[in-house]
Parts: sequence; C-alpha cells; structure tokens
Amino acid sequence: MQLPAVRVTPERFEFHLQRTFDLYRAKESGPPSWERYLDNRYALDWFLAAACLEGSTPAWQCLFAARAGRSDCLLVDALRARAVRLYPRNEERQDSAVTEFWSHLLVSETPGSVPVLARYDGQRPLVPWLIRVFQNWHISQLRQHGGVQTLPEDDVMLPLPAEADGRWHEAFCLAAREYLQELSEGEMLILGLRLRYRMSQREVATLLGVHEGTISRQTTHLRDRCLDAIGQRLVAQGWTGEDLSGFVLTEMGSLLMDDPGLSAERLARALAARGKTLPS
Repeated sequence: MQLPAVRVTPERFEFHLQRTFDLYRAKESGPPSWERYLDNRYALDWFLAAACLEGSTPAWQCLFAARAGRSDCLLVDALRARAVRLYPRNEERQDSAVTEFWSHLLVSETPGSVPVLARYDGQRPLVPWLIRVFQNWHISQLRQHGGVQTLPEDDVMLPLPAEADGRWHEAFCLAAREYLQELSEGEMLILGLRLRYRMSQREVATLLGVHEGTISRQTTHLRDRCLDAIGQRLVAQGWTGEDLSGFVLTEMGSLLMDDPGLSAERLARALAARGKTLPS
C-alpha cells in the first residue's frame, strides 16, 4: 500500500524472501530462525530492493528519490558527500565514484561476485546501508592501491579516515555554519550549482546570464573567504596542524552537501526568483 506503483510477482517475492533469508542465515553465529528474521526485517526497504533487482522502473525511481542525512538530502547527494571526503580536491574522481557505484548495484564488479544490491538482506535500513557499502567499497579501492589487502564484500562498518582529534571536526562544523550564514542568497546559489549539481563555471554563467569571468571571480572569492574565516576561528582555538587549508577543504565538501541552505528545494526557489530553472 505504501508503494502502489512497485510490483513483484508472488513467485519472485518468495524467491527473494528465501534468497535474503539465506544471506541472513550465513551471517548468524547461532541457529537462525524465520521468526527472528521476519521480526527484524525492514519490510518496505526489503521490498524496494527486491523490486529494483527485478528491474522495476518505479522501484528505481523511488530509490533515486530516497532521502538521507540530517538535512533530508537525496541519497545521491549523500554518496557524493562521502566521495568528496574520500577523494578531496579530485572532482573527476568524486563524480566517477558515485557513477561506478550505481552501476555496480545490479552488475557485479568482477565475474562471479555478487552485485551490491543482491547483498542486502533487509535486516537494516536500505539507504544507510548503501551509504556504508559505498564508503567501504572505496576504502577497499584506496587500500588496495596502497598495497593493503582489500576488505571483504560484506558491509562491515568502517569509519572515515579519522582526524587526529575529533574536537577539530566539531569546531570546524560550528565555524563553517557561521560562515555559511554570512553568505548572500546569490553566493549560496553559486555554491549549490557548482557543488550539488556539479556544473562548470561556464554552465553556471550561461544559466545565470553573466560572464564566465564573473563566476570565476566569485568562486575564488568564496573559497578564499571560507579558508580565511574558518581558518581564523580554528587557529584562535589552538589549531597546530600544518595543512589547515587541506583540512578545511576536505571537511567542507560533506558539510556543504548536508546544509539545508543548499538543498535542491532552496536552490530551485532561488533560481525561480530569477526566472531561471535548471536545465534538464
């Protein structure tokens, strides 16, 4: 009733129920039971994943529209925010990381391996699980290239690379939110178009009807103000790390993607006030 457009035949429903119970059973240390599996199952998320595996277009539309994070951002935005932290200052890799992950939801990365979505057993919420698997998959890639053995294909929780002192992450978040509150609607719009929608300076200039050099200067000004404002606050609190700009730029990406002022709805309203809409 909650997903009336998403349909799975009874035969395939039973197939996926047995398949995911087998996944659950393989992970249980004690004797598994159907009763415990069904009691702990996130039924709606399980059904959506099964329908996606069946190739249901409405199911994929629901997944693309799924929300995550404190600001209720889209799943794809949450994945991109993780990519920003995993690959700082590498926009091309950030974009390809998200694209590759979506492709591997249904198609396995290597012959004989299990596609990502087929590993979901329904025992936890689907969206946080996908974000976690995305993170772990790319940490595996980074470790593999660094000569460290890759992680298993399961969804074992791993943290993002830890800061030397968690205190600085909290201090950064407070300073960054103060900085964002000082920005005008136009400045927030430029940040949103560049970061959330991955538009180039030329594309932003064309959309807003201004010269590309204007967007370039504004982007540089925003970056320099960000580094200056946040850096001053952290130094005043005793920051002794060597690469302050690297820390700020690394942390800023995920926070920006999680800020309500840069949500898709806010950006759409800001564009509409200027008589503009996002290109299809």
